[in-house]
Amino acid sequence: MSTEPETTEETGPGTPEMPEAQGAPGAPDEAAGGGLAADEGRLAADGGDGAAEVSGAGETSEGADGGAGEETAESTEGAGSAEAAEAAEAAADGAGKPELSEAAAELAAQRVERERIERRKAERDGPVESGAKLSGKAADLLAAVRAVEAGAKPASAVFAAPSRPAPERTPEPGPAATAAAPVRPAPEPEPVRQERPAAAPAPAPAGPSPRTVDAVRRVLAEGGAPEALGQQAAVALGEGAGELLRADPWQLLRVPGVRPEQADGFARALLGAECGPQDERRGRAVTVWLLEQAALAGHTALEAPALTAALAQRGVPDPDEAVQSALAEGEALVFEDALEEPGAPAAQPADDEEEAERPVRVLIALERYAMAEESLADGLARLINSPSQDGEETWAPVVAALSGGAAELARAVAGHGLVLHTGGDASRAEPAALLGAARDAGLRALAVCHTADGRDRLAALPPTRGAGVGTVAGLLAGAEGPGRDGDGALELDLLIVPDAPQLDVESAAMLVESLPDGARLVLGGDPALLWSAGPGRVFADLLAARACPQIASRLPDPGPIGELVSGIGIGELNQVEAPGKEVVIVPVRDAGEAVHRTVQLVADSVPRAFGVPVEGTVVITPGHGGAAGTRALNAALKERLNPGPGRFGGFDPGDRIAYSPAPGRTLPGTVVKADAEGLHLSCAGAPVVVPRERVEAWVRHGWALTAHQAVGARWPAAVVVLPGDAAQALSRPWVYTAFGRGERHLSVVQGAEGALPRAVAEIPAKPRTTRLATLLRPQSPTD
Repeated sequence: MSTEPETTEETGPGTPEMPEAQGAPGAPDEAAGGGLAADEGRLAADGGDGAAEVSGAGETSEGADGGAGEETAESTEGAGSAEAAEAAEAAADGAGKPELSEAAAELAAQRVERERIERRKAERDGPVESGAKLSGKAADLLAAVRAVEAGAKPASAVFAAPSRPAPERTPEPGPAATAAAPVRPAPEPEPVRQERPAAAPAPAPAGPSPRTVDAVRRVLAEGGAPEALGQQAAVALGEGAGELLRADPWQLLRVPGVRPEQADGFARALLGAECGPQDERRGRAVTVWLLEQAALAGHTALEAPALTAALAQRGVPDPDEAVQSALAEGEALVFEDALEEPGAPAAQPADDEEEAERPVRVLIALERYAMAEESLADGLARLINSPSQDGEETWAPVVAALSGGAAELARAVAGHGLVLHTGGDASRAEPAALLGAARDAGLRALAVCHTADGRDRLAALPPTRGAGVGTVAGLLAGAEGPGRDGDGALELDLLIVPDAPQLDVESAAMLVESLPDGARLVLGGDPALLWSAGPGRVFADLLAARACPQIASRLPDPGPIGELVSGIGIGELNQVEAPGKEVVIVPVRDAGEAVHRTVQLVADSVPRAFGVPVEGTVVITPGHGGAAGTRALNAALKERLNPGPGRFGGFDPGDRIAYSPAPGRTLPGTVVKADAEGLHLSCAGAPVVVPRERVEAWVRHGWALTAHQAVGARWPAAVVVLPGDAAQALSRPWVYTAFGRGERHLSVVQGAEGALPRAVAEIPAKPRTTRLATLLRPQSPTD
């Protein structure tokens, strides 16, 4: 690595200290005071804060960048969680228009899938169980689950004792394919086939009626809340929202961006002396709110002790009772998972009459994520257990046409319905070769990537010849890929997902459930990258479960950047030889200097030294706020590269933007123009019109991005900015992801000093609480 000399120009004051994450253990409770702000600006709140509060009680959160709204916790990666929530709400708010946008179509397709999952749940005879036959507290818990499903209230002693924490298990994949036993009995294929959605996504339901919105606004005004929230509240609560808010003011927490202390102020204004922290309605609503915040941080469930601790921090007098109330009202589901390592023998009975009690963890989850994980596990089991007698004959031409790692991958696919493929960016050549050979053999094959840039780079590889490649969002929305058969299944023999680490649990469930029996699914990607912006850690859980063959690519990423990133992946920040200045370290003293040097690199140094145009360079920084966050950097870069008055909501034609129409999806693009229809963008060569009322929530300037926004795409050059106040946001996956976004050149504007090597060596991925690995675990005879 080479080092550029320090600049002698003083560009600004020192970097301010990074604000501490709210909701840490011991933080003062805010539930007793504070009302709703009188203006919309103060109402906007970061959902990542709530996730941090849950994390402070025993779980660690990971933010999900990718939205484009406002947030308050500005210096952390968790800021994007609120933006993701705002994007989702905004998409719902725009439902019912005659012509659906891509985002609205995708959300409609997801809504159809959730309805299908709910129908499957309703058809089940008994409660969802995982683990073994149990006694004591565990038996009481299962009895409580059955009572909830029968409409009764759980026993009061269910959460009397905390459960033991579950150990984190992420074994490294082996270099060769290792097939495991079938994970769990596959569901009957015929009913599943009949329940799959139709080929085209159903039209989005009409939005709330003007009468409903007016009724909500009147109730909001009585409670001192901004009337501008009326549309959002009506969308979140549906018809009759006004009456519902009057009867239960804490239902306002269902509106994205509203926090418990604001809902408390609204409730006091409406209920007067009847309002109190002991109100059962408050405890139930805060329970659901905390679970929503945990989902924004990546969790699909929370351990009961973590949830009750977070409720206590929020001023709920009896957290156990609040959880039980949420369960009784069907607001959440409860599960218990055995804690044995995968493949461990079942516990032996203590005698002929009594079985030994096995350790479990008690988990609370929102229904949508719990059922998505259940549906995903069922679909994966169906693929794994699907007959493969035709594999040798059908796939023999494909195997014969390939060599090396691609042939090894094809052999695994020939005999198995699900195969995992791991490796860096260079390893994408192997699934690309498999795709090309499968299509040449007459098989219906498709590869879908996380981003349009990933799709275009995969299509540029010679084996694909530009055919059979799309995006996950496009496939789920019906805009890309093949049609569906009469049962709603995709007409495919092979589906390849090269960016599987970015799959959230709901998207993964929709993909898997859309595949026909006998189809092959290849999930590939780099396990060292940041996980999905949405809840779940699907790829990591599958690697840990070892329920299917795993093929580890031996293709290294080339050049000094590839060597540097490979070392980071194993926890080593090495100095690499970069004779062509492929890797450059730019030391800075403070955030002001970091911004100045970044602008200089993008506008002058990189184009002059490497011939990379300005639009070929991406700037990556840990957060949106702070003195060197995306806001500050984008403001400085706009002033230098495309100055203008910002006539269209702060934007001018030619501005680089990041368009985020749905949670976890960020499309880079440029502003074309603006008119009465809204802001006209060009994203990946496709025209996009953002309605005027959605510009603030969905569009940011995009010269500078966060690592979560940039994952899944690469640029010729990358400038990674590490200000001193970003130390707490750094981790090995973040550094690995950010440093790997540049293909030819990487500049690191380094102000974090020792925090960078410490993050690479000591700070792994933040854990997420999920159930998928447990659901995929081979079941013992006593289960």
